[in-house]
Amino acid sequence: MGWQGLIELRSTGELDALGEAGRAVAAALRAVRTHARAGVRLSELDELARAVLCEHAAVPLPLVGHPRAAGAAISASVNDVVAHGVADATRLTDGDLLGIDCLARVDGWCARAATTVGIGTVDPQDLTLMQTAHQALDDAIAAARPGRRIGDLSHALGVVARSGGYGIPAASGGHGIGRDPREEPSVPGEGRPGRGAPLRPGMVLLLRPVLLAGGDEVCTAEDGCTVLTGDGSRVARAGHTLAITDHGARVLTT
Repeated sequence: MGWQGLIELRSTGELDALGEAGRAVAAALRAVRTHARAGVRLSELDELARAVLCEHAAVPLPLVGHPRAAGAAISASVNDVVAHGVADATRLTDGDLLGIDCLARVDGWCARAATTVGIGTVDPQDLTLMQTAHQALDDAIAAARPGRRIGDLSHALGVVARSGGYGIPAASGGHGIGRDPREEPSVPGEGRPGRGAPLRPGMVLLLRPVLLAGGDEVCTAEDGCTVLTGDGSRVARAGHTLAITDHGARVLTT
């Protein structure tokens, strides 16, 4: 089957509907960023995100396959957590890096975004790590226009990360999103330009770089679910849901 048969192309009206989900997710992340400070519990941030999503008639969708994360509105990853971070009773402390990921549905359409927040006084190296993650995302968004290919996005994500000397976990990059939280195509976290599916107007993608301050290796925590850096180094992430249009990328989770 060709790429055209695998990848859904959305109409302008459908993109507007996806934008409603995107606005809800963006509002939840803004609220969490504003209230994330030393002494605050992750569970309090989750409750805040849930309330904001409710105000936008959005239903949070699970991001973490962990018994303790059932019904959570966000995934909250502190310091060396790469994936499956649980918004539990943990209190944030000065100098932490907090990664926030939110996925929600409005009227059958899904959107997802992610960001990293520095708590209090953050080490300059951690600030650079966060800035590089957002730069990788910005560069990939700039490359997201008709006539380019998925490999161009992967290359943009990877070259920024590797130039900074950072690791890239296998799950980094992104994928299609729409009626379902995960759709075709897959967007690897690094790759060669000019490869993969062509970008066409109507394609909707989640781009989500994850950068490790150390190497690429990760491990699973004792709970059997949480993914950590193999060397204890810190993690930064960023992410947006966007649509390919005739004029370039339309970010739906601003």
